Amino acid sequence: MSRDTRMNARNVLIIDDHPMFRTGLGLILRTALEGIAVQEVGALHEALAPAIAEPAVILLDVHLRGLNGLECVAALLGRWPAAAIVVLSADATEATARAALARGAVAFVPKSDTAADIIDTVRQLLHGEFARQPVDAAAHAPGLTPRQQQVLDLLCQGLPNKTIGRRLDLSENTVRGHVQAVLAFLGAPSRTKAAFEARRRGLVD
Repeated sequence: MSRDTRMNARNVLIIDDHPMFRTGLGLILRTALEGIAVQEVGALHEALAPAIAEPAVILLDVHLRGLNGLECVAALLGRWPAAAIVVLSADATEATARAALARGAVAFVPKSDTAADIIDTVRQLLHGEFARQPVDAAAHAPGLTPRQQQVLDLLCQGLPNKTIGRRLDLSENTVRGHVQAVLAFLGAPSRTKAAFEARRRGLVD
């Protein structure tokens, strides 16, 4: 069977064991991104089934029934090395974000994020415009979502989470999740060191 790379470049695979969430997210993506194909499954073994077409982007829930979603990253990349994996989680802690990126995910997105933010992330990945930074010569380098870049810009201005939330019209809890993802991406233990590292890498003006 021939491999249709053009079709693969528009495929998105959602892996989430909550049917309502994955169906809703799939509907949102199909509506917002013209011409994409969205596949939805609830478990790793379903994702790896022969019937699943090769995806360009995988949206992976970190909490799957009976399995930590982070443990799925290696299996998914083993099957589709070129796929960009975005880990979605309600557990927006620095440890979770750091673990997701270390295992090969290109981004970590809190589930408290807005639909528009997830759409922007998927759109950039499909168009090859997603900001990636090499990290220890890893095969899959992590990146920042568009919203996380905005949070980083404001964090580097010394603004607290509450003020960042007001500027971006986000809840303080959502901002906190993005800050944790930014710290994990930069490998920084604090906001001050994150700002220093971001400037050193030229990620902010």
